[in-house]
Amino acid sequence: MSSPPLILVAEDERDIRELIVFTLQISGFNVAEAPNGEEAVKKASEIKPDLILMDVRMPKMTGYEACKVLKDQASTKDIPVVFLSAKGQEAEINTGLEVGAVKYFLKPFAPDELVQQVNKILTEHGKI
Repeated sequence: MSSPPLILVAEDERDIRELIVFTLQISGFNVAEAPNGEEAVKKASEIKPDLILMDVRMPKMTGYEACKVLKDQASTKDIPVVFLSAKGQEAEINTGLEVGAVKYFLKPFAPDELVQQVNKILTEHGKI
């Protein structure tokens, strides 16, 4: 049996990050976490997650910047990135998709909705 998908959660607000991590863990996923964009890039290069959930506004490196770096690296360019943001302006969403994200989740979201979307994206990308 293959091991459960590994998801990297990059979110600078600890309580939100912990909620997402908990939600994914009880749904059977392996989860790694990063407190900022810079850390997310480093960690993604090391652990090669199946999916990255990334906040847009983070210290050291924004989600957009981190995504751009990941998409420019051969080892991480194929990892699907999903942005998490409280800001749902169309321009922001377009920027996220332009730098290579596959989806944009608006916060706050229901935990079961998150799990459903994560499963859908992992399935679409052949990770499940």
